[in-house]
Amino acid sequence: MNVGIFGGTFDPIHNAHLFVAESARRLEGLDRVLFVPTNTVHYRPAPEASAADRCAMIALAIASNDTFALDETDVRAGATGYTADLLPKIAAAYPGARLTFITGADSIASGAWTRFEEVLEALDAFVVAPRAGVSADAVERAACSVSSALRARVKMLDLPDLPESATLVRTLLSQRKSVRYLVPEPTWRYIVARDLYGLRHGDA
Repeated sequence: MNVGIFGGTFDPIHNAHLFVAESARRLEGLDRVLFVPTNTVHYRPAPEASAADRCAMIALAIASNDTFALDETDVRAGATGYTADLLPKIAAAYPGARLTFITGADSIASGAWTRFEEVLEALDAFVVAPRAGVSADAVERAACSVSSALRARVKMLDLPDLPESATLVRTLLSQRKSVRYLVPEPTWRYIVARDLYGLRHGDA
């Protein structure tokens, strides 16, 4: 079984997340893609929405795709937020599976990864989605911190640069602007119903 692990804050999940997950599934021959939200963030501000709300939005957004699944391992008590600590737990839940981690170019180019070599050792592949404003050279420089054998597990997905981000979604919401069709429709309805990110019913 080939399992993809898509980690992030998903604050909130948006359509580009779904596009990257589905593209990685097809390009890498994955049988399942796990969306793994984290609660403990070491290189960016803490999520605005609660773990419960972010998990609910993910579950709603992926419900129509039976190859997608929500995994709450990294929002449970005791989770460190470090991918190196997460991967053994995922491996234990899927014994014998080939594991592929999915992330965005902005994440790896930030240089904020801790125990990156340990992360790669636990994986069969580490795939990176292009992101507008982040060069392939920046991703390559970040990967140079590990041995050439492990660096070979890092690859860019053959996708267009994606400008959409959760930061953009939150910014628009804070300005009381619409993000409908930037996020999945069930997610949009959830944000409106719960008045998340400063949105009020009258603003929708």
